[in-house]
Amino acid sequence: MAITVNLYYTGQGGAARKFAQEMISSGTVSAIKAEKGNLKYDYFLPIEDPETVLLIDSWEDQQAIDLHHASKMMQKIMELREKYDLHMKVERYRSDSEPETDAKFIRK
Repeated sequence: MAITVNLYYTGQGGAARKFAQEMISSGTVSAIKAEKGNLKYDYFLPIEDPETVLLIDSWEDQQAIDLHHASKMMQKIMELREKYDLHMKVERYRSDSEPETDAKFIRK
């Protein structure tokens, strides 16, 4: 069962967007996506809040998350959070299969 974590990074003066851009340009995002057990690591920009960036971070299981947290990349992420003085809100979800009753509402 996959675990998905939504991380909302919020700062001032565009700091959250600069953080996400540096994560991408430094190759850190690509390295994280290549980690064993990573299913998704993508940034999104909330339309109504220009000072926040949403990271959707999904892993196969808790063990994959624990290995990621113990990696060198986690230190880089923490340094960049400090550099851009970001604050976070975190939501955590476990996936389940799509109920058949929802299928009629999903356009593929």
